[in-house]
Amino acid sequence: MKNLAKIILIPIIDIMNQLGFNLGKILSLKYYPRFRKNKKEWIAKGGVISRNQMILSDYEGNSGIAKGDYFHQDLLVAKLIYEDQPKRHIDIGSRVDGFVAHVASYRKIEVLDIRPLAKSEHENIIFTQADLMNPKDLGEVDSISCLHVIEHFGLGRYGDPIDIEGHNKGIANLVNLLNKDGLLYISFPIGQKDEIHFNANRVFSPKDIFTWANYKKSIKLQNFDYVDDLGNLHRNINIDSKNIDVVHGCGIYTFKKIY
Repeated sequence: MKNLAKIILIPIIDIMNQLGFNLGKILSLKYYPRFRKNKKEWIAKGGVISRNQMILSDYEGNSGIAKGDYFHQDLLVAKLIYEDQPKRHIDIGSRVDGFVAHVASYRKIEVLDIRPLAKSEHENIIFTQADLMNPKDLGEVDSISCLHVIEHFGLGRYGDPIDIEGHNKGIANLVNLLNKDGLLYISFPIGQKDEIHFNANRVFSPKDIFTWANYKKSIKLQNFDYVDDLGNLHRNINIDSKNIDVVHGCGIYTFKKIY
């Protein structure tokens, strides 16, 4: 019953967001009378209003959001890299104002992305515009991250060529760039079955990555973590567990290249 509710509600919410309807803002309209009361009190006490900018969603909001795919994956993988202390870390396409910023706060990080990026004033971020589908030799690389990226390869969303095997080619290229004994941190949407949400992203069952391309003998899974549909993190999970109950969660994988 719970899964059925997720299957029905998640597409409806996605469609509403695509059409520009923010469900949270719509529900916050219940606070409009409170806004009017506060405004009246402000004016009665001699307060001046330069312009109205009505915000209703913060009356009972939390101090912030400490959950969700990006919050958990960005913080977790940045911590893992800090603990591993690689000589050279390269990131492929991950969120610059999230994960990359976390890592850049304590070390240099080289960022590759098919999209352009304005020059950063922060010297720890070294950016190169590049296409992972046609990678150049990057030399010695002992640590690579690719967070919430591989699911987009080949869908054309970011101006890249259509390629139905984009995820296969992408993971193979990532592994080829990595030195022996190097670590690969990769994440992507996971669910109960493989799906294509064109042109947004792919969704994979948790173990589907082990069927991708002819690279699987070259790497070994070191750790599997995942974020569930409610945005909660689950650490050090057995990938063979039957209790990975997600419709559209996020799998976070750490692999080691063995040869």
